Amino acid sequence: MHLFKSINRRRTGRTNRRPVYIIMIFVLMGFCFSGYAQTKKVYTLQYQKESTGRIDFGARRLARALQKAGYEVRLQSSGLKGKTTKTKPARVIYIGTVKDSATLSFARNQIKAFRPDSVKEGFTLWGQPGSKMLIAGADLSGALYGCLELCDRIKKVSSKGAPKLEMQASVDSITSHLQMSDQPQMKLRGACIGMQKPYLLPGRSTYEYPYTRENFPWFYNKDLWIQYLDMLVDNRMNTLYLWSGHPFASLVRLKDYPEAVEVDSATFAANQEMFRFLTTEANKRGIWVIQAFYNIIVSKPFADKHHIKTQDRNRPIIPLIADYTRKSIAAFVAKYPNVGLLTTLGEAMEGVGPDDTEWFTKTIIPGVKDGLKALGQNEQPPLILRAHDADAPAVMAAAKKVYSNLYTMAKYNGEALTTYTPRGPWAQLHRKLSAISPVQVENVHILANLEPFRYGADDFIQKCVQAMHRIYGSNGLHLYPQASYWDWPYSADKSDPRLLQINRDWIWYAEWARYAWNADRDRKKEVHYWAERISEKYNCDYAAGINILKAYEASGEIAPKLLRRYGITDGNRQTLSLGMLMSQLIDPEKYGLFTLLYNSESPEGEMITEYAKKEWLGQKHVGETPVQVAAEVLAHANAAVTAIQAAAPGIGKNREEFDRLKSDMISYRHLADFYSKKVMAALKILRYGYSHDVHDLQAAVPLLAESVRAFEALSESAGPAYLYANSLQTGARKIPLTGKDGQYKSWADVLPVYRRELTSFKNNIQNLLTEGKKIQDSQGTIQSLRPARVSFLKPAVSDSTSEALGNYYIQPESRSGLQFYTVGKTGQPFADTTVQFDTVAGMLKGLQGIEVNRARQIAAGTRVYFKTDEPVTLLVGFFTQKNKLFLKEPELETDASANDYGQAATKVANAVVLPGFAGVNVHSYVFSKGVHDLQLGKGACLLLGFVKGEVDLPSFDARLGAAGSQPDLDWLFR
Repeated sequence: MHLFKSINRRRTGRTNRRPVYIIMIFVLMGFCFSGYAQTKKVYTLQYQKESTGRIDFGARRLARALQKAGYEVRLQSSGLKGKTTKTKPARVIYIGTVKDSATLSFARNQIKAFRPDSVKEGFTLWGQPGSKMLIAGADLSGALYGCLELCDRIKKVSSKGAPKLEMQASVDSITSHLQMSDQPQMKLRGACIGMQKPYLLPGRSTYEYPYTRENFPWFYNKDLWIQYLDMLVDNRMNTLYLWSGHPFASLVRLKDYPEAVEVDSATFAANQEMFRFLTTEANKRGIWVIQAFYNIIVSKPFADKHHIKTQDRNRPIIPLIADYTRKSIAAFVAKYPNVGLLTTLGEAMEGVGPDDTEWFTKTIIPGVKDGLKALGQNEQPPLILRAHDADAPAVMAAAKKVYSNLYTMAKYNGEALTTYTPRGPWAQLHRKLSAISPVQVENVHILANLEPFRYGADDFIQKCVQAMHRIYGSNGLHLYPQASYWDWPYSADKSDPRLLQINRDWIWYAEWARYAWNADRDRKKEVHYWAERISEKYNCDYAAGINILKAYEASGEIAPKLLRRYGITDGNRQTLSLGMLMSQLIDPEKYGLFTLLYNSESPEGEMITEYAKKEWLGQKHVGETPVQVAAEVLAHANAAVTAIQAAAPGIGKNREEFDRLKSDMISYRHLADFYSKKVMAALKILRYGYSHDVHDLQAAVPLLAESVRAFEALSESAGPAYLYANSLQTGARKIPLTGKDGQYKSWADVLPVYRRELTSFKNNIQNLLTEGKKIQDSQGTIQSLRPARVSFLKPAVSDSTSEALGNYYIQPESRSGLQFYTVGKTGQPFADTTVQFDTVAGMLKGLQGIEVNRARQIAAGTRVYFKTDEPVTLLVGFFTQKNKLFLKEPELETDASANDYGQAATKVANAVVLPGFAGVNVHSYVFSKGVHDLQLGKGACLLLGFVKGEVDLPSFDARLGAAGSQPDLDWLFR
């Protein structure tokens, strides 16, 4: 300003000297620009050109990082043969694979001691004085990861806020001196997205969701896909799984079955275009897209035309469905040659048995081969077999004879996260799969016990990945979203706009991916690494970052410990954060206890019922106990809240997200308090079952009351924060209460149930004190069941699932056909044996059972094809013995259709005594007016008869023939 004022003054009196000052200005400006030019630094990135675009993607990522550090960047791509430019820039980074001639030439000329990494996806960064660096990948993905590694190091320097010249000196030092190699430990490292919804579509069953804008508007959002793919590659993930029941009818058209397509022409074209876009963008980032599908499911229009069900696990394999499925797979492979396939044999077809092997070897694999033949391709791409409800080792043994490139997958902790010390029969299966497969993928699945709260327990996750290697022997990771799988891409948080899962749960993806790359990182260094990353996210100091990490670590122990010590199942039919009924805690067997949770997915320890019995008998306890966990989860919860509160004052950005995280920690404390108090109450109630001393019940009252108050506090903290507690809102969710039609999805929905439970408990104790007896048991409270008549039908000859193809169906009534028997003492349920009932639960007496041929049930299953003019309920008895001779009880862990008729829950446990046979649990199948076709799997069962109405029986244990079972105490809560 002073210079320009002086010039203006002199213009009036000494105009003859004006040119001199103008010259001076330009001289000064010249000096400025000269100085700028001297400080401007240039990096030249010379990189190998190749068809996938991975190296180009990595080079451009690196260029952006250098530009943010203040450099000018020049990109020079070589030809496919590796010819480079003749210029010799001062600062140069050459990027290529170890097989590229230009890479090797650069190494020979610049680096005398160069030692390239040869492990798949590995890379070497080799800096030389003068800021000359080589990024050499063992393959194209390795070169990409090498670029990303250098990017991360440059960003770390840039983020410190140092002066420009100082920052650039640090970058130049990296490219001049850094010499390192790295490679992943796991071959496949990926995440999945479910093409699923929280609810069932009208007229459809589980997993049946066509790819449409109405069902999945996000699928057509390219910007969102780019964001997601960038997240994957930033975390060095190399696989993306899309889960669907039957994706083929949305993506390919079959010449022989044109009716099978489920979407309109415009949507069909959009789906194909999106798949091309997705696979192209994924390939740039070294990501393999894999389409998952279930068996046996067919498209709805195909099913409607051929008068069959879209899925029925008890239906035999028939030529029509096999041909349709084989051609669907062939068309998919031919249309999308870069997309892999993941198949689940069980769940939508008969469980463990020969059908698994036949379907895989005679339908799926031939379909893949047909598709490869259409492409003119001989090399077999990997085909992943998921070991779910199937004998995967047996299937693999047969499949290897017809297909060589097979991978396997199995759930890590079921559909939950419970332990980093897996053991037992589940660990044996994983080790067996690892021994027979070049890649065994660990599926971190659903995570039902973590919903809906945030999870970032780095230490727990690192130990889990180490267990995958050391205990299971696996070398692949498949990661589900941390919560809200069924509601992708959104989280359950109440916010406007809704939060994206990949943003909310950034640390979940980052931690699993980091240890999938290398699980053996030094623990102290990892604490420092994550504290720094957290500090950067919240713009807080290191101490606050440490406290947030401590909160994550402490809270991360709570849900795993609660489920593995108190839960019913590792599946998503249980929502841990909604609590458990007292009946479920003191009599878990009645609710379909899933034993793998305790013998494989938990450390050695005791269930609540086991602990109570040992306490009464004065026996020594073993392993992790319910009392121990009750104390530990409270300690973890208090530590988490203390740590998060200590971090609060230093938060500099993302305050809203921090507050949500803090709210989660508070909710976890209330959840831990609820379970801790309720479990201690349960132990006193179980003691009463042995002591018959009412004082034991009275001692449980204040504990149960405290648990209700804790749940009230949980509802007050979590209720305003979340839209729901669980993302699966169907009848498949059973514990603590049904999720049918979206029921009981919030804490406020469940709270009245726990209040009534407490009130009933108090009232029944008072009854004992005043009347000296317990209330009437469940049998006495049920009104007498009224037998119903239905008309049995014979399948038409044209019906492809008729008896000629293997089903044993119940014959229509005739002199030589259907026979009934009266349920009760001396009743004879099997036509081919003389065995008779000895004892029957009172409510079942007098029903008209249907006599069946036991041998034919075992060989062909049972089909009940009938018509009814009114709603009816069929009572079916399942033998509790685990044996291929007996029909398996409905189990939602392995059969998604196990509650299609409301049959999942045991209604009467230990309902009859049949000499020579195991106990019998009764389940109820509810039918509306109309024609119905019920197909039960292979194995003997009892058809105890139809009763009038859609009967909702209260569950109870008749305890007939159940020697050594726990005392029946459910009456205390009715």
